[in-house]
Amino acid sequence: MYFDTDAGGVVHNISYLRFIETARTYLAISMGMSFEEIARTQIHPVVVRTEIDYKAPARLGDILLIHGHIGTHSGVRFHVEFEIIRPSDGKLLITCHQVLALVKMPEGHVIRLPSGFPDSFTLTA
Repeated sequence: MYFDTDAGGVVHNISYLRFIETARTYLAISMGMSFEEIARTQIHPVVVRTEIDYKAPARLGDILLIHGHIGTHSGVRFHVEFEIIRPSDGKLLITCHQVLALVKMPEGHVIRLPSGFPDSFTLTA
């Protein structure tokens, strides 16, 4: 989109994080954490760290493919890995690693990952 690029038609660095946010939302929904489930339980996935490596620029008009998956996980934190690829030439543009935790609101307490995570994402409030 035009608003994702600078005057030279190169995608802004911050736009990639928005693309990743969208992909992470779809990943969460596919795991059973819909907006309705978040509202019901008041348990929110919260990003606590983001690392992103910009390997090559995307340009205005490029179609991008974003791959994301859950990486390692422990008692309260889980890692999500992303790649952004330009399918027209197979070029890897971005790699991103994020660390997230589940936070119970309104208390703001970090909670343990549910049993069976990430294969089962049933939350209880």
